[in-house]
Amino acid sequence: MHTSGSRVEFGVVLTSVTLAKLAEDLGYDLVVVPDREGELDAWTLLSWIAATTERIGLAAEVSGPPHLPAMLARAATSLDQLSGGRVRQDLPSRLVVPAEASPEDLLPLITEHEARTILLTSADPDTLKRFAEVIPALRKAVPRSAAALALRRPAIDYDHVPSSIAEVVEPGDPAYRRFRSGYLRGGSPGIVLRAADATQVSDALAFARRHPHLPLSIRSAGHGISGRSTNDGGIVLDVSSINGIEVVDKATRRVRIGPGARWMDVAAALEPHGWALSSGDYGGVGVGGLATAGGIGFLSRAHGLTIDHLREVEMVLADGSVVRASETENPDLFWAVRGAGANFGVVTSFEFEADEVGQVGFAVLVSDASDPADFLLRWGRVVEESPRDLTSFLILPPARRGQPPVAQTISVVASDEPDTVLERLQPIADIAPLYGQQAQIVPYAAVMANASDDPHQAVGEPVSRSGLLDHVTPEFAATAAQVLRSGGLHWFQLRAVGGAVSDVDSDATAYAHRSANFSVVGMGLRDDAVDAAWGRLRPFFTGRYLSFDSSTDPGRIADAFPPRTLARLRDLKAKYDPDNVFRDNFNVTPAQEK
Repeated sequence: MHTSGSRVEFGVVLTSVTLAKLAEDLGYDLVVVPDREGELDAWTLLSWIAATTERIGLAAEVSGPPHLPAMLARAATSLDQLSGGRVRQDLPSRLVVPAEASPEDLLPLITEHEARTILLTSADPDTLKRFAEVIPALRKAVPRSAAALALRRPAIDYDHVPSSIAEVVEPGDPAYRRFRSGYLRGGSPGIVLRAADATQVSDALAFARRHPHLPLSIRSAGHGISGRSTNDGGIVLDVSSINGIEVVDKATRRVRIGPGARWMDVAAALEPHGWALSSGDYGGVGVGGLATAGGIGFLSRAHGLTIDHLREVEMVLADGSVVRASETENPDLFWAVRGAGANFGVVTSFEFEADEVGQVGFAVLVSDASDPADFLLRWGRVVEESPRDLTSFLILPPARRGQPPVAQTISVVASDEPDTVLERLQPIADIAPLYGQQAQIVPYAAVMANASDDPHQAVGEPVSRSGLLDHVTPEFAATAAQVLRSGGLHWFQLRAVGGAVSDVDSDATAYAHRSANFSVVGMGLRDDAVDAAWGRLRPFFTGRYLSFDSSTDPGRIADAFPPRTLARLRDLKAKYDPDNVFRDNFNVTPAQEK
């Protein structure tokens, strides 16, 4: 639970769940429910509001006899935990404005009273909408408090942030807690620039170019396993609000998607058309990061990588210019975007050709893994020998004290025929005795609807390593089993690739390791322990999949791209980003002039 921050918040006093959802959609920061005797209990109503909203702050205003302190504290603490930390404990320096107040006249009042919270009292949707229209201008016009200014980083020119940016979040702002961290990496950036279109992205990059000494992180939804979507003391360019999903042409199944859209939302939007795009395994991942790196997902063997369905992008280059790239327009840039896009610009719009995908078989099996090497070997053989409509992922966690070692397989069969689904899954079920099983035929959108709407609140640094593997050989399986027993890893996964992924020529995209049938990921708590474990597996790998790698070792770039691919990327880097503006992810350095 947190108190109101130093930046001005705009809220509304109401007693309606529907209006609370509208207030969130309109951009309000806070909803306050009066707690009056004889009316609905405020904390019960706030619980309903919390369940139907995602980010808006929650507060109760007690005007009658107070609750017992212990009961009030328990209710507030419980709601705060369940809502992801959205309960406001107090509202200092607040200014309550009636519905008939003129928003244009508010600035002098806010400044005079040094109000930090502005509350509108209205149950009229049109009034809420009218007031919301002036909130962005008021936010920019209201000076920050001395406490907020004290939290600024000295290396950032805060006074000259482009006025076009939709939202600017500083360490002293209430929204900072929501935008500072990623899914796995805790962050403390000096400023977060939330851009709402390509022009704003261009202006944000101009600001970043004036700060070449600072790290620059690009964030779509903040999930990235690599952790590079946040930083310490630098700039975060957040494009999560560029999240539209639009069908461009039904006949060709063309869809235009913003980088901030999440894959679970994409799957839900495409499902009514009978379409889908292979897109990882977690619905909370943003389109931007995955669709510029590769996209290994539950439909990979049947339909290829996500980038294999990309037909065109709009992107902002390092110099701020907005360009389009496709097979016919800037084709060299289009080649680079599909596998190494983070090095060349910020994609603000993707156009994909979706696949026709109906319902799919989805199964989670928990099997005995007393002999992990044997399980790995047999599972790998099943995957490679199966028709490509089967894609299977395998997780082998280290054995826990007092519990039998287990393996979890998550498999998708791109078919709605029960006999076909059973035929594909039975060989996996036959590898070892089962402790648990769940199998069903569901829409692909249901498979991807597995993410929480809670904001990312990670701490610390992720430690992960990746590898691309052609085959699960007896030697690899034996070594992997030894690594698991060593305790250096706390999470170990193999994802099936191959199939349709291997149909694409290795020179067709910057993702070049098309011969790999498996992607391997390991995670642990310390770099030294994970590196020691991964060093034993490295000889078996033919490449790396950088989306799953947190290492900042420059040598990982040579592992990720074959020499010919890397040389081409470095030449293009010198053309499109000669000053290496985009250097804070997996950095391909520009080729030197000859």
